[in-house]
Amino acid sequence: MASMPCSSNLTSPLFDFSKSNRTHQPSCLSLPSCSTVTSIKSLLASSNSGFFQHGFALKAGISSGVSSNSRSQFGVFAAATTGKSIYDFTVKDIDRKEVPLSKYKGKVLLIVNVASQCGLTTSNYSELSQIYSKYKDQGLEILAFPCNQFGFQEPGSNDQIKQFACTRFKAEFPIFDKVDVNGPFTAPIYQFLKSSTGGLLGDLVKWNFEKFLVDKSGKVVERYLPTTSPLQIEKDIQKLVAA
Repeated sequence: MASMPCSSNLTSPLFDFSKSNRTHQPSCLSLPSCSTVTSIKSLLASSNSGFFQHGFALKAGISSGVSSNSRSQFGVFAAATTGKSIYDFTVKDIDRKEVPLSKYKGKVLLIVNVASQCGLTTSNYSELSQIYSKYKDQGLEILAFPCNQFGFQEPGSNDQIKQFACTRFKAEFPIFDKVDVNGPFTAPIYQFLKSSTGGLLGDLVKWNFEKFLVDKSGKVVERYLPTTSPLQIEKDIQKLVAA
């Protein structure tokens, strides 16, 4: 098993990154309280909010005021990728060992950016584990990439993330090294995923637990909002594993 996942708590959907202290890091292993999922859904439904237009927690050097209908401002990150297929990429697992994605040829892939302290964590990890148990023998692999860009809700080390996933959710699907999914340090695999699908804000991943579905040939076929639960996309997974 390559690696593991986690759980989280969103206290304010309109997190003000301009006033936040980047060095503040809440306890990695704090368990989620009652989530503000309704607030998150309202937030994600509005592409005009200042939250979207400031590019979430993008690293310094990226200006605010991102146009919600333009991919060009962030297209440079997608264009930087040289891979023609998802199988051209090599990533690091949570133990920082290199993993060529070509090992997943012929598999259906569900790729998710995860966080340990998000209001969506418990439901997503529970359902991801259900989906994986049901379809792993039919050719499904779930690839989870921890990311600390949204509300700084994945602040822990890889060892802490792995321990949390194993003890809290007993996850069996692989978890990989922590990555950036937006901004100048976007991981190449996410440059590829975003450039393959676009979306409401083009190349921007919107929050924790956005999902990309990849068919057996390595083609990205669907992209789902963070508020779309794993069980809601089960029918799409069924079709691909049966193909």
